[in-house]
Amino acid sequence: MTSRLSARFIHLAAENRAALVTYIMACDPDRATSQAILDGLPAAGSDIIELGVPFTDPMADGPAIQLAGGRALAAGGSLRTTLEMVAAFRKKDDATPVVLMGYYNPIYAWGPEKFCQDAAKAGIDGLILVDLPPEEVDELLPHSRANGIDFIFLTTPTSDDVRLPTVVGEASGFVYYVSIAGVTGTRSASLAGIEAAVSRIRRHTSLPICVGFGIKTPEQVADIARVADGAVVGSAIVQAIADNVGKPEVVSAPLDQVRTLAAGLRGARTG
Repeated sequence: MTSRLSARFIHLAAENRAALVTYIMACDPDRATSQAILDGLPAAGSDIIELGVPFTDPMADGPAIQLAGGRALAAGGSLRTTLEMVAAFRKKDDATPVVLMGYYNPIYAWGPEKFCQDAAKAGIDGLILVDLPPEEVDELLPHSRANGIDFIFLTTPTSDDVRLPTVVGEASGFVYYVSIAGVTGTRSASLAGIEAAVSRIRRHTSLPICVGFGIKTPEQVADIARVADGAVVGSAIVQAIADNVGKPEVVSAPLDQVRTLAAGLRGARTG
């Protein structure tokens, strides 16, 4: 059976466009608001959703996402509530891929086999675990595969031709290229550097390649769309939520931003 991620990239290839991959933190700033934003992302133009799992030690995340995680934890966010949100999303949308992005500790505490069963039942399509390198996935990967959940590995500017076969060898769904050496939402990499890195990664995998970290504007999204299979935007959307906490626009503002980003991406390869 074709996974949601595979089906989405096949569809996008037929349209000759890249994916807009959008990130929000589950339960930020509260569960109801976050659910409304999650439910609205596909109509706003998101092709693939990354849903952050609130965690107390988000070492790969920059200030915007760290603060989002703090808000989510204060609102009762957890791995369990994240899966519940996805299950609610699936009652309305059975096509848009949802990838969990977070850290391994909550999954380890849940139990890898039971977690993968429960995640698949909720409608999760993939996992990005920033603190679990390829050498340490053995206790989780068999269970994710058995339950049809893709395991998406991160590559970085320091992933050379010696390291890349190890990183992408067990990957599925897509490969996530972290375009800077640093945390999310800070500086941006040069387009020339990204293009060279994507070309290098393509020598080692036929999977789609999505580029993230430091991508904030429609112009940057369009540039990435011309050289990669997807552009990931997270901190800019999370900041739009933060800027509107307590305001009527807390749902509409991030969704409007996604619409703007989607408009920048569509036609990037043809216009």
